[in-house]
This record gives sequence, C-alpha cells and structure tokens, in this order.
Amino acid sequence: MPDSLMDDAGSAGDGSMYAQVLRDEELDEKFPNRPRNHSKTLPFHDLFLALFNPLNDNKKKPTGPVMARKKQGPHGPTSQNPHEIRQNIIERFISRWRKEVGNDIHPAFRLIIPEKDRERAMYGLKEKTIAKLLIKIMRLNKDAEDAYSLLNWKQPGQSSVSRMAGDFAGRCYEAISKRPILTEVGNMTIGEVNDLLDKLSAAQKEDAQEPIFAEFYKRMNAEEMMWLIRIILRQMKVGATEKTFFSIWHPDADSLFNVSSNLRRVCWELYDPSLRLEGEERGITLMQCFQPQLAQFQMNSLQKMVERMKPTEDDSVFWIEEKLDGERMQLHMISDDEIPGGKRFGFWSRKAKEYTYLYGNGFEDPNSALTRHLKEAFDEGVENIILDGEMITWDPEQDAMVPFGTLKTAALAQQQNEFATKSIRPLYKVFDVLYLNGQAITNYTLRDRRRALERTVKGVARRMEVHTYEEAKTATAIDPLLRKVVAEASEGLVLKNPRSSYRLNERSDDWMKVKPEYMTEFGENLDCLIIGGYYGSGHRGGRLSSFMCGLRVDRNQISQGANPMKFYSFFKVGGGFTAADYAELRHRTDGKWRKWDSRHPPTEYIALGGDQLQFERPDEWILPIDSVVVEVKAASVAVTDQFKMGFTLRFPRFKKLRTDRTWETALSITDFITLKGNAEKEGKEKQFKIDDSRRKRQRVPRNKLLTVAGAEVLCDVPVGRKAINVFEGLNFYIMTGSQKPEKKSKAELEHLVKSNGGKVVQNDSRPGTVCIGDQRTVHVASLCKRRSVDIIKSSWVFDNIRQSEADQGRPTLLLPLEPRHMFFTTAESESQIEGAIDEYGDSFARDITVGELKEIFNSKPAKFEHSFSAKEFKGELEQHGHDLGELPGWMFEGLLLYTDGQLANDASLTDEKSDFRMKQACDTARFAGARLTNDLKEGITHVLVGEDRSTTRALRQKTSEFQRLPRLVTVGWVEQSWQERTLLDEDRFAPT
Repeated sequence: MPDSLMDDAGSAGDGSMYAQVLRDEELDEKFPNRPRNHSKTLPFHDLFLALFNPLNDNKKKPTGPVMARKKQGPHGPTSQNPHEIRQNIIERFISRWRKEVGNDIHPAFRLIIPEKDRERAMYGLKEKTIAKLLIKIMRLNKDAEDAYSLLNWKQPGQSSVSRMAGDFAGRCYEAISKRPILTEVGNMTIGEVNDLLDKLSAAQKEDAQEPIFAEFYKRMNAEEMMWLIRIILRQMKVGATEKTFFSIWHPDADSLFNVSSNLRRVCWELYDPSLRLEGEERGITLMQCFQPQLAQFQMNSLQKMVERMKPTEDDSVFWIEEKLDGERMQLHMISDDEIPGGKRFGFWSRKAKEYTYLYGNGFEDPNSALTRHLKEAFDEGVENIILDGEMITWDPEQDAMVPFGTLKTAALAQQQNEFATKSIRPLYKVFDVLYLNGQAITNYTLRDRRRALERTVKGVARRMEVHTYEEAKTATAIDPLLRKVVAEASEGLVLKNPRSSYRLNERSDDWMKVKPEYMTEFGENLDCLIIGGYYGSGHRGGRLSSFMCGLRVDRNQISQGANPMKFYSFFKVGGGFTAADYAELRHRTDGKWRKWDSRHPPTEYIALGGDQLQFERPDEWILPIDSVVVEVKAASVAVTDQFKMGFTLRFPRFKKLRTDRTWETALSITDFITLKGNAEKEGKEKQFKIDDSRRKRQRVPRNKLLTVAGAEVLCDVPVGRKAINVFEGLNFYIMTGSQKPEKKSKAELEHLVKSNGGKVVQNDSRPGTVCIGDQRTVHVASLCKRRSVDIIKSSWVFDNIRQSEADQGRPTLLLPLEPRHMFFTTAESESQIEGAIDEYGDSFARDITVGELKEIFNSKPAKFEHSFSAKEFKGELEQHGHDLGELPGWMFEGLLLYTDGQLANDASLTDEKSDFRMKQACDTARFAGARLTNDLKEGITHVLVGEDRSTTRALRQKTSEFQRLPRLVTVGWVEQSWQERTLLDEDRFAPT
C-alpha cells in the first residue's frame, strides 16, 4: 500500500488497516486503472479555508452590474461575475490537490458533496441527536443556556448575541467556541475524517457514536466542527452545486454521474481531463446502476405525438405499451461460481437505491422475494445481462395488478414465506435489455433490442414476464387501447419509437406517455414540493392543516445566481387529506418546520408573490431538502399575483404522498409551463371552429384612420378647425395598448395623445409624467412594485378628448382622476381620487355616458331586499377563487353520480331491494349537493359501486366509451369523504 494511504488508514488502528487492505484489494479488482495519490490528503481545515468560506463569501455578494474599478495592470480593469469567481475558487483547489496530493480526488469530493456519496451509509443522525451527543461530550448542564440553545436550535437564542437561529451547525459553533479544546485549527487530514465518518455511519446507537464524536471534538476547533456537522447532515449550502464541481473536474463528469450515480467512478475513471468518454455506452456497466431513459410528457394531440415517433415511408410503425403502476427497476445478472446457483443478481431503482437485499442476490438466496423463482427465466446461453423494467405488485387470487403502495409489503411477505402462493407478490415486467453477454446494446434500435429480449428471457409466469406491446401506424389506434386500459383500471399508455436507440438519463420524444382525460381535472396530476404550512382552525386547530406548494427553479434562474434549492410559490392545498395522511406527513417532517419571519424571509429558498409584500406567506416553512413531494390534481389554472409563479391552481386536491420523489425531482417551472401549454393547446383544438374558408375578405385600407372614442372625429385636424390641445404641456409614458372602451395599439394611443397636444416619452424619469397602462406587463409591474407612481388607464385619455369635444367654446380643462381610471393608485393620491365621484360613482366633473348611467342606477340599493340566490352566490365565490367544497354541506356540489343498484331516485330507495350502505351513501351525497341518476350516460362524474362487484367490469367497459371518463368508486369514497370533511382522492377507492 502507498505510504500516503498507510498514513491515513493507520490512524484508526491495526484493525482498520487490515480492513483497508481488504477494501483496496477489492477496489483494485474493480478499478484496475484507478489513480493513486503520491502524498497524504490535505488537512481538513483546508476545505473550508480554501473552498467553503471563499464560496460562501462570493455567494453573499450582491448580483448585478459590476462596479467600475481603478485601472489595474497593463490591460486596464479586470472584472469577474460571481459565476467566474466561483469557478476560479474551485479550479484553484482542484489544481492544488492534483499538485500536492495526486489525481485521486474521491476523498475530498466525499466531503465537498456528501449528499452524492451513496456508498457511505446514512448516519441515522438528526439535529436533536447531535445536540445530545455534544451536550454529553462538553459536559453541559441540560438547563444551561447553550444546552437549551442546541436542543431548540430553531428558536432565537436566549442571548442577544446568538445570530444562528435556524442554522443548527451555526448554533453548534456558538456553543463549542465558548469551550474549545483547540483554538487554532486541528491536524486531522481529509483521509482521517473519512475513516472516522465511515465508523460513524456503521455505529447506529448513541453509545457507539459518542466516542467518535469525542475524537472529533478533541482534534478540531469550533469552525472545523461546524463544517463537519454540515457534512454529516448533508446540508452544505456553499453556493455551488455538484454540477459546478463536476464540470471543473472533468467535462464528462456530470454525464457519467447521471448514468452511473457513482461518485467513486466519476473520480477514478475521469481523473484525466484530456481523456474524454467515447459514447453513452461507457455508462452501462454490469453491477453499476445507471439513470434510465424516461418517457416524455403527454402532448396536446395524439396526432402530434405520433408524428414525433419519426415515421418513415418504409416504416411508419410505433409501439403502444400499457403504463404500469409500479417502481422502475433495473436488473443486473452476471455469472459467479461463488454464488449458489452460479448467477449473481443486483437490483436498483430509478433513484439509484439498491434493492438486492429485498429481491435477492442469487437463485438460492434464502431471503429472496424474487430471484429464487427465476431459475428457469433465462435462456441457457445468457452469461450476463442488464434488464430494464417495472416492479409491480400482483394479486394471484384476483389475477390483477395491485396499486404501487403495497410493493414493499408484498416483497417482505415473500421473503418470509416462499410457499405463500396466494398472497400478493412482486412481479417484474421487463420491457428492455441493454447489455448482453459482455456487450452494451443501447445503440441498437428498440426493435433489435426487443428481438434479443425475447430470445434471452423466457420468463416465469407471474414472477418475471416480458411486457407486451401492440403495433400501430395511426393515431386512431391509440384511443381504443386507452379506453381499454381505463376499463381495466390501469394508468395509461406509453408510445415508443421502435427505430430509436436507448438514451440514458434523458426524457425524449422516442418514448411518450399518454394518460386518460378524466372529468374535472387539469391535465396530468402534478408532483409538487411542500414549502410552507398554515395552521388550521376548528377540528384542525393547533396544527398545520393546509400547505403551500412550489415549483423548482431551472437552469435559467440558477445561472442568474439562484440557489438550486429555491422554489417559487404556486398554490395552497388543504383538501383531500385524511387523518392518516396528516399523520404520515407529520412523521416525515417532524422537527423540520421553521417559523416564518417576515422581517427576514428565507428568500434563498422560497420566493413569494409580491416579493417584499410577501403575499400568501405561510405560518411556517421548511427547507426543500427536508420536505416531501405531494401529488395533487385541480380543476384548472388561474392567473394571480398572489403567488410568485403568476399562476395558481383552482381548487387543488391532495392525491397522495410521493415518497419515491425528492425535491430535486419535483415539478420545475419549465415542466409546469410545458404542461400548461399542452393543456391550453388541447383545449383550443377541442373547441368548435367556424368554417370561414369561403367567406369573402373585406378590403382593409393600408393607412387606417384613427378615431377618437365617443366621437366621430378623426385625429388628424380637419380643415378650418382648431386642434384640441387638451394634453398640452403633459408628458405621457404609454406602456400598453387599450382594450376598453376601444381596442387600440400602443402606437395608436401615442398618435392620439400627440394629435391632442401631448408629448410622448419612453420612461417615467421626468417629474409629472403621466404613466398609461391597461395590462400587467413587465414595465407596468415594475412601476407598481415601486409604489411611487400612479398608473392610469387609457380610458382617462378617451374621456378627456370626448369631454373637450363636448365643451368646445369653453376653457379646455383636464378631468380629475376617478377610481375607474386607475390601474394602480399610490397612497398619496387615493383620497383625492375618491373625492372626484359621489357615493354612487357619479363623476362631479365629467359628462357620463348612457351605459355608465345604467350601471349607477343598477348599483343603487333597492327599496326592497331581493331574495337570496344560492347559485349566484356560489358563482361569485368561485370567481374569487373560493370553493364551497370546503364546507361539508357543499362537498359534493357539482357532481353527477350514477349509482350501481338503481338508487338514484327517492322512489327506488326501498330497503328490500337495496344495499343499506348504498342508500346511506346516496342520501349523504344528495344532502351535500350531488345530483344522482340511474341513467348511465355521458356527463356523469362518478359511478358508485356497491358491495356486489359482479357488474364492475361491465361498468368500466361501458364508461370507457364516454368522451369524458367518469370515476368508478366504492361507497367508501362517499362515507370517508364525509367523515374527513373533504373530498378524497378517488384512486384510493377504485373497485377491484
């Protein structure tokens, strides 16, 4: 072993050295050409002195134009933006490592980007446990101020000098700096820190973890301990992502990590920047997980999706597969004489989590839930293979697929009892082969790979099967198959291009998913991250009952300096949660919520609507890395200024927790915009169009004459008539065109102002400039944000011209501003503008029109009170974004329920002929606003299925023919929704 490795390994004792030798022998076999360091690793404190602290200082610098500096050097001033400074800091550190240590940077990268080191097991340590360990090691009294500060790190410190509220590592620094063993930096190397962290990850109990922490405390000062704790918690926040580090280490490092999820492989295979990867096939390696190809989101039309399949004259075929409700899983198998049965297996999920322990490492594995059943699944000639597929749960008794949430339970049950033939079990559905007998075949076409799959995998019924597909040539073939999978209670379809190669870690048009369009839903269900919480009232009082969800920033925002973990506020959701859902959410986020401080909002992570105004600010917030992803559905998308996105969901409803997703895979801004655009295009295509192809076009003059609203007078001054200079001496900054009372472009408005004596400018820099805007464009929003300028609608311009025309022969006077003229009003102008009209809205200085007069008369209070209209009241509430479904008595309002059992009408509700539960469910639904019918027809939203499930299949087949698909639910959906006082997700109550 090299001396440098002996130096780092020997610090842990002889036993550790022996273990290191064994690890080195295994690694030498796996990575025979791995780089070797010629010297011992750098001191641990160099990480934060040369890397973390400079990066943090750069992150804190304000963004924007670089300030001019004095001339420096022979070539004048030099200026760098924060991105360039960040790159230079990292480049200097990596160059120093190569020079002073060697080409193996893996020990450093394990500490620089610890969240990407998937070889080291999780420590099982959270803030509270670390606080208890430090209190013991520093021998603090539990009632002491510092002990309380550590245990209650989210609260402001008792001392006024405590500035680390909400930063646990910072709180630890404060406590340790008061009683350090070392005042200067310690002498621990990066290698020694890694050895102790390996021990810490293996020690799962506090008694075993305490001496390891004590060793760190003895050999580190307060700042070193602070950074160590951030590494353990995997919360570095140094202002640079792994992509930045990877790109500077090697041009192909990020690509290789995406397809391998292996930090060691990135460091050891790409240590020479001059050697480039030859192709994607370098990412496929036996027993090394990779990031699979993904299906593109559904487009706005089936025809366009088919066109994206790249048909040719000779080959216009595309494939249609059923979309499975399971967990994406890759299977690796190699020949290994040391494993009983001669074959060794490996299983990895899409997120690079290994499941070999669950599904088995060989044919004879006694703890296997799957592989011991696969002895006859492969052709005899298969030596090694990599398969791509979906692990689903299968119910042998029903001979049907079971929802995804039961997969792990089924696998554990199969582990414990291999002879349980009637219990639910994991079933591996294979749809691709990527590696066969020593050769990667990702560059082969899907059609060729499929031939190889069918020849090599024989399968085992209801254990491992090759997923079927159907060939098609036109879009018309998709709809009947889609309705078929709906009739069989499946998720949807996937279209595949058989002429395509396999693209690792890419979402391309070669694979596209299609989902059925159910009633009252906006497009696809959305997977969004919870970023804030609101306390409830009534029976939900005292706890978080509704949540703010956000969209993840993209490369565009990150390149401008945004934290990759930043989210834009998008919507609030509180409906659809059961008591069990709340309990599960609390379990996963307990201890991670922080109180929202409006004076110091967490703008690095969360952007709210209104920016400094903080619209819809939550009571508490949570770091994205600590939060959970929820799947929601909604009626539609609405424009709003209350959320940072500028859009929000109307009546969102919780569907389920997405425990398989993290903040990094939650819906991003670009993802949502794509989905929204597709939904809007689809809606437009469904609208009826009038055929005007045979209409004669009206001839439009090229030079259109401008007319003044309310008068038949041209803007150009007629012969023998004086100009009306009503705007003389005024500067106008016109930002938008007008829609009311007459539609005019921005250029037309400018011409109108100039022809009536005004002057047009292109900014508001001059005092007294009249700012005109009718729509919330970027410029208008910017002025609103400043809150120092009144923004006036174009109707004021039209009113002034019309009044001047009526007042010919009298002095020309400007009209005072009225509330109807204002797009945005400053606080200083508000009282003056309100004084220009009377209590009914009648102007004191202007002749009103007949239409305005009618509005005033209609708005006057009636002599007698009108009868209350519930329908009108509900419509008004919905216009303001309020859903009566939040009230139990209106929960099912707007739904049309078909009841399986002829129970729709009161006359048919007889105890002798009906199911009592069904009768109660119908009564409840009708009481809470639903309409019931016994006619199975187009337009129904839900089909209630009773305890007798014999007609379920027929109902599914019948309703699958409808244009808009209703939901099939059991009576339990009505019962539990009423019990929980919220509409629950229908998928949980789908009849089997």
